[in-house]
Amino acid sequence: MGTKNKESKKLSKKSSGVEENTDEMMSKSSSEQNVGGHAEQLKRLQEKDPEFYQFLQEHDKDLLDFDDEDTDDDDETEMDGEEIEDDEADTEQLVHADGNEVKSSTNVITTAMVDAWCSSIHENRSSGAIRSLMRAFRTACHYGDDTGEDAKSKWSTMSSSVFNKIMLFVLKEMDGILRGLLKLPTSGGKKEMIKDMSKTKRWKSNNHLVKSYLGNALHVLNQMTDTEMISFTLRRLRFSSVFLAAFPVLLRKYIKVLLHFWGTGGGALPVVSFLFLRDLCIQLGSDCIDECFRGMYRAYLLNCQFMNASKLQHIQFLGNCFVELVRVDLPNAYQHAFVFIRQLAMILRDAQSSTKTKKSSQKANQSSKEVHNTKGKESFLKVYQWKYIHCLELWTAAICAYSSEPEFRPLAYPLTQIISGAARLVPTARYFPLRLRCIKMLNRIAASTNSFVPVSSLLLDMLEIKELHRPPTGGVGKAIDFRTVLRVSKLTLKTRAFQEACVFSVVEELAEHLAQWSYSVGFFELSSVPVVRLRNFCKSTNVDRFRREIKQIIREIEANSEYTNKKRMTVSFLPNDPAAASFLEDDKNAGVSPLSKYVASLRQRAQQRSDSLKESSILVGQDSSAFGSKITESDEDDDGEDSKGDAVFSSSWLPAGTHKDEESTEEKQQKKKRRKDQQDETAFDEDIVEDFILSSDDEEGSLSEAPSDEEASIKQKPSKAPSKKKGKTHRRKNKKRKKSNQVAYAV
Repeated sequence: MGTKNKESKKLSKKSSGVEENTDEMMSKSSSEQNVGGHAEQLKRLQEKDPEFYQFLQEHDKDLLDFDDEDTDDDDETEMDGEEIEDDEADTEQLVHADGNEVKSSTNVITTAMVDAWCSSIHENRSSGAIRSLMRAFRTACHYGDDTGEDAKSKWSTMSSSVFNKIMLFVLKEMDGILRGLLKLPTSGGKKEMIKDMSKTKRWKSNNHLVKSYLGNALHVLNQMTDTEMISFTLRRLRFSSVFLAAFPVLLRKYIKVLLHFWGTGGGALPVVSFLFLRDLCIQLGSDCIDECFRGMYRAYLLNCQFMNASKLQHIQFLGNCFVELVRVDLPNAYQHAFVFIRQLAMILRDAQSSTKTKKSSQKANQSSKEVHNTKGKESFLKVYQWKYIHCLELWTAAICAYSSEPEFRPLAYPLTQIISGAARLVPTARYFPLRLRCIKMLNRIAASTNSFVPVSSLLLDMLEIKELHRPPTGGVGKAIDFRTVLRVSKLTLKTRAFQEACVFSVVEELAEHLAQWSYSVGFFELSSVPVVRLRNFCKSTNVDRFRREIKQIIREIEANSEYTNKKRMTVSFLPNDPAAASFLEDDKNAGVSPLSKYVASLRQRAQQRSDSLKESSILVGQDSSAFGSKITESDEDDDGEDSKGDAVFSSSWLPAGTHKDEESTEEKQQKKKRRKDQQDETAFDEDIVEDFILSSDDEEGSLSEAPSDEEASIKQKPSKAPSKKKGKTHRRKNKKRKKSNQVAYAV
């Protein structure tokens, strides 16, 4: 019994010692944030108390077999130097291929060290060299951070040439190195491949290298400002996009950065960013495709808030990218399209209901009438703005691109109803540019879906406005680009340029509409009402050029009616017979009808008019189309880009700009000259715009009080009051003029 009591006392002391030592070890492990610190702690415990260490091996083996996966936090986007520290001592002393030793300094990375690592990696895929290079890559990416130097890192300083060498080697070679370590295919892959790999021991021993590469590269991307450097970095990281399936937090951060570069970048950066996003959606699928859809739609809307000639091509590019992304997953894209189109319908419904409320509240008192006017104006402006119209055009492009797909074809009808409602919301002459954009969208949907959309009434109503039947009291006026405006000013309505643009646009769109059905068996009945209304316009107008234009389209319509009537005299089927759908199908493919030939000539005329507007505009083509010529070079020829990598990364560049070369005096003078030329051009444009004197349109009421694009461009800061000196000079000049006039009269 005595021996048992002694053993129980020993066990109790052991258990109390276990609790004390365990508490001490847990407190220390909480202060340490990596696996290396915990391993050193266990070694010290073994030397200090071997009996307790043996007790832990017998009773709590899991505590000793500490896995680095337990400390891997997905929220970290960068890897500490301790995580990729080499087990061997080759970081302190490196050996060249010729046997010479290269001793490293305490905290300086030299060119010889980097060359030794690169040669060792190329020759025998040394794991120690890879870990050392990745630690140097982390130091390079965090060089010059505001948070200060990393105290745990052995290396903290380097020259710009060493930085350049490290960045280029890692970005070019690391994807192949990681795939070789993990024994993965040399390119491509799906998320299932990474999920299967994550269960293997090979992944657990090398996943920190993957995370270090992607996380540190993301950090340096946020520090870069040069467009070509960012494009090159993204192009190389794109090959490793499949690895992001293992790091969800990193994936979300990459998507956020790519969306920013896609929406706001210049040069080839939007193209490279979009290709990266598309690869993520293809490889990872549902893990990121919803976020990419919503993010790209949001970025598209941010770019569409304001419109001018310089942004037109860039917005078209963004829309084409979004339509291309829809192709990746059509069923999923349909869900998003349905939600967004429903939002557009609800906005239009609110605007229509408020407009009807305004008309029915005319007998109410003055206060309530003002409230209704305010609500009607606010809801009306939600529809008649660039953001709403560009959303309609975006979904029109998507439906036209995938009209043959069963997922997207049902969306054509609700979108057509929304576009028609928006075109009729405010039927005034000042919003003819917006109505024409809506009619173009309806014609595109009708042509792609082979469905009849009644747009002739929308077009012919435009010919009956009073502004087209009055002489142009506003003079010739400036040519109007309907692609960049939604509303014109009251002064522009009275110009000859506006009247011509309206009539020519109506003729072109009406011809497009009728040409779609120029091979139909019922073309004669379809075109009878438009012909009657066109003849009425010919009788009412006094402008010879308008009369000639309308008579020309009437002749083409009548010639096409004779053409179809002659053909349908030879058939025996009824109009509701399914065989009527194949009527004149061969002629339609050949495009031999009179209206088809006439539409081809009208398209050429419209293109010439558009080109003349582009040539007269100073802004078009400066920055918007710069990325267009680089897409083939950047996407298809990756080897060529690799050869240009040395030139892409400037050897004088480091994060935080610590080693930037000072600009030469010639470059500074050239930049100043460019700024001065741009300021002179913009000042010249502003002087031209300021010549217009705008007035409110009293006839249209509160719904037409929204500022037009021309009016918005005129609103500037009030000029400062002239100084006393300027006032004195003006008075002196006036006195001199009076004296000269008196002398002239005296003579």
